[in-house]
Amino acid sequence: MAIADSRDQAFSLLIAANNHADLAVRLSSLKQAKDILSSLFPSSAADLFPYLADLQGSPHSLVRKFLVEIIEDIALKAIEHSSLLVLVLVPFLRDVDSDVVKQSIVSGRNFFCCVLEEMALQFQQNGKVDQCLEELWIWMVRFKDGVFSTAMEPGPLGAKLLSLKFLETYVFLFTSDNVDSANFLEATRGSRQTFNVSWLSGGHPILDPVALTSDANRTLFILLGMLQSASSLPVSVTITIVNW
Repeated sequence: MAIADSRDQAFSLLIAANNHADLAVRLSSLKQAKDILSSLFPSSAADLFPYLADLQGSPHSLVRKFLVEIIEDIALKAIEHSSLLVLVLVPFLRDVDSDVVKQSIVSGRNFFCCVLEEMALQFQQNGKVDQCLEELWIWMVRFKDGVFSTAMEPGPLGAKLLSLKFLETYVFLFTSDNVDSANFLEATRGSRQTFNVSWLSGGHPILDPVALTSDANRTLFILLGMLQSASSLPVSVTITIVNW
């Protein structure tokens, strides 16, 4: 199938996913659109990303959850074109459906690691960082702050536990003495590389290792402080923190 034909078909499917009265048709159309978009070169698919992002307003939680899964799949393959898609993850941390929130945390964690690694490697290899990555990092910081709020505020237990796991990853990423630990490798499993903060030791125009390490330490102290009030926490939350 020609690229133009594939794009036209994906466009029609995204319109159906947005507007069809039947939820089953919406989900089926979205799945087909995902397969087509994944097969296209990022530059060819990028023009359709606004129509994909429009699905964040869907009244159906199954559509919104599937949208997050698609965003992760496509954004990781088209990182330089993914700003419009990734910004959807931040408001979804406040979604009324806890399954959407949980999927946003899981997918956002994977993308956070990817953007971080790409920024570090790009500067190591080219001596500069693309503007698109700088913009993505701004959204990743907002995402991290949103996950932190989810972990600290009252809410569904499942989302809170995943938030704590994300913060575990965040602490390990920016704690240099965990470079060779089994816990660090487990916390960063699934990312393309095993990033550690020592990659930034030579300096970086965007990523300040001192500030990032300081923030990771602050996060760790806050979470350890939660253990001091363990009697008021759900048992599963306490176990999640202790198992670090």
